[in-house]
Amino acid sequence: MGADEEPDVAGRRFDVADAAPVLLDAQGLVTGWTRHAERLLGYPAPEVVGKQLADLLTGADAERVPEVLERCRVDGGWAGLLTARCKGGPATRLMVRVTAAEESRGPSRWLALLSEVTGGQGWDMSRTVLEQMVKGSPIGIAIVDTDLRFVWSNEALARYGGAPAEERLGLRLADVQPGLDTAAIEEQMRRVLATGEPVTGYEHVGRVRAAPLRETAHMMSFTRLEDEHGRPMGVYYTVVDISERRRAQQRLALLDRAGEQIGRSLDLIRTAQELADVAVPALADFVAVDLLEDILHGGEPAGPPAPGQEAVTLRRAAHRSVSPDVPEAVVELGHVASYRPGSAPVRCLATGRSLREERLDPAGRPWAADASGSREATFGELAVHSAMVVPLRARGVTLGITTFYRRHRPESFDADDLSLAEDFVSRAAVCLDNARRYTRERQAALVLQRSLLPHRLPDLDAVDVAACYRPADELTGLGGDWYDLIPLSGARVALVVGEVPGHGIDAAAAMGRLRTAVRTLAALDLPPEEVLAHLDDLVAPRPVRQEGGEAGIEGVDCAQSVGSGCVYVVYDPVDGRCAMAAAGHPAPAVVLPDGTVYFVELPQGPPLGAGGPPFESVEMVIPEGSTLALHTDGLLAEGRHRAGQTDRSRLRQALRQAAPSLDVRCGALVDALAPIRPHDDVALLMARTKRLSGRQVAGWELPRDPAAVADARRTACRQLTDWGLDELAFTTELVVSELVTNAIRYAGGPIRLRLIRERALVCEVFDGGATAPHLRHPRATDEGGRGLLLVSQLTQRWGTRFVPDGKIIWAEQPLAGAEA
Repeated sequence: MGADEEPDVAGRRFDVADAAPVLLDAQGLVTGWTRHAERLLGYPAPEVVGKQLADLLTGADAERVPEVLERCRVDGGWAGLLTARCKGGPATRLMVRVTAAEESRGPSRWLALLSEVTGGQGWDMSRTVLEQMVKGSPIGIAIVDTDLRFVWSNEALARYGGAPAEERLGLRLADVQPGLDTAAIEEQMRRVLATGEPVTGYEHVGRVRAAPLRETAHMMSFTRLEDEHGRPMGVYYTVVDISERRRAQQRLALLDRAGEQIGRSLDLIRTAQELADVAVPALADFVAVDLLEDILHGGEPAGPPAPGQEAVTLRRAAHRSVSPDVPEAVVELGHVASYRPGSAPVRCLATGRSLREERLDPAGRPWAADASGSREATFGELAVHSAMVVPLRARGVTLGITTFYRRHRPESFDADDLSLAEDFVSRAAVCLDNARRYTRERQAALVLQRSLLPHRLPDLDAVDVAACYRPADELTGLGGDWYDLIPLSGARVALVVGEVPGHGIDAAAAMGRLRTAVRTLAALDLPPEEVLAHLDDLVAPRPVRQEGGEAGIEGVDCAQSVGSGCVYVVYDPVDGRCAMAAAGHPAPAVVLPDGTVYFVELPQGPPLGAGGPPFESVEMVIPEGSTLALHTDGLLAEGRHRAGQTDRSRLRQALRQAAPSLDVRCGALVDALAPIRPHDDVALLMARTKRLSGRQVAGWELPRDPAAVADARRTACRQLTDWGLDELAFTTELVVSELVTNAIRYAGGPIRLRLIRERALVCEVFDGGATAPHLRHPRATDEGGRGLLLVSQLTQRWGTRFVPDGKIIWAEQPLAGAEA
């Protein structure tokens, strides 16, 4: 090496005047020693020349000499820290730079430049400048050599754990931070050394020695240091503590997740479980949600517990644990959680403020026990060491409490954890209060709906009936589906099923009005198409001036009913005739006695109030023992059928299933076609038809002769004697006499008398007239007009029914022992 090259080679890192040159042969044997080297280490040349370089170094660094020489042969040089033994003094830390010493003849040799780390102007001067630059920096900075051993670090790095700067020299990261996942960090350093591409923004999460109970997060950046020839000398890296930022991000993520996952339904229990699911394992190892008893039923919560109260009982609504079997749960779901006086949950309920226990007494008694007190445990047995209690408060009302426990993770709950818990528990409390209010409204609507539906279907000789109603789920709310069974004159019966659009109390109220209107129209004995026509006129919106209301509120009473559907069926058990009409509603299905199922080809009229063509009816004869199935759209609204199946094919298949009774069959049909909580209301009315026997019906043709009245009375009395109803003979004679006399006197065409014995005695007189008689209240001086008045006074009910070729005047008398 020329003299003019040596400063150029070493001057960039060392001052030649300060560095001590030493010559080595290819095997690391000292072949040349200088006065500067003697002043630096204290050895004269005779004691050093001929010895191995390793003999001058401490044990750990002496073992590295073969690796250093191999690196020199591969890379043409090496630079790093070595610790040398000084004669008569302590070991000295040296910055060593090895480069090739080329000669024109002879074997290859190495030139080693030694510089004391604590003195000189080369690397040490750079270190001094760096220390002055980063002395007050909060960023940890370090330099490692190509063996990933610390060459230099600042004081800030020590705050992240590990040894002080002077104790790190020559050590690797694993030696300074035992237990830390250093393999991933060193992998980044090796990649930077190999590729020369810096790595920025690398995040490392773990537990360091300075904070063993809490995870810390560091952001690191790595840059390769090179010599003047571009060869790697080491890695310069920085460390920034981002633990707080990461916790803040986790808190925001947890709050976002709570906003997305809590309150997705209006079910109290489900909402409480969503709260527990969000908090585990992100915040706690075990979470329990206990609600006041009144809350679960939609009621207003009672006031806070009195200070002297013996115990406070709540209902366990939800809990969640990191362990699948939930070993921390002393109280099972749905059971009563009883809290002792003075316990943290009781204080939390009484004050409405959260409580936090960083460290629980392992021998302390738990806060809750089940209703029977069969299981109690200490905190030590439950393996929990830290707890929080947060009240569920919304709109100034306390709904219950949420308790958080930690048992697996070593860190205790801190103030930030409590603040985070309060944030998303308050959100959950609003959702729970919304669910509570909805539960209250839904129960009120359900009570109204149930009160407006038939409490008990009457027992009739015409049909055996069964009905099933299933309200919609909590998301869509209660609807306005309904059904009814209405006894008509002449032992006939009307079967009605309908639905009102919308949900909630308004729909239930509209359903009640519509059902009342149907019953009123049914009492007029109108044909099915006329009943629907009158309903349509009742529901159709009217102008404000016709309603007598104010501007802007027209149709308030009837708007909910517009678009309603209804099917009206009249069945006559005397001859098995069945007439029906529909308004925007599915046609009934008929199950014949042999099991054959078919759907009535019923002309579909428009929904009520929508306007359109007039309603049409169909009439047919149904065999005795057939079953009529009337249902709303909700029965077939759920898509649970197999591919290729239509709604009617599903219903047909379900109707073919046998059952021991009509009630069982009705329930099984709904279970097969609709879920437990359907999206729309489901109403199903099934009626098995019966026929009146020949001994229950008697009829006679009467001539248009006043003398026929006496014959009609005698004939009726003989029939009553055959039926064993002699006690009704007097009234029946009077009714027959009055009705037949009126037909002969005022009507034209043939006259027929018919008696029907079912649960009442029905007397019918048919004539060809088109005018209905009217009940009069004659004055004392009037000589006539008292016939129908007597009939109305002596019978249970009477009326007029129009048929295509005339009219029928009828009257009913209760049988002996029958209810009025």
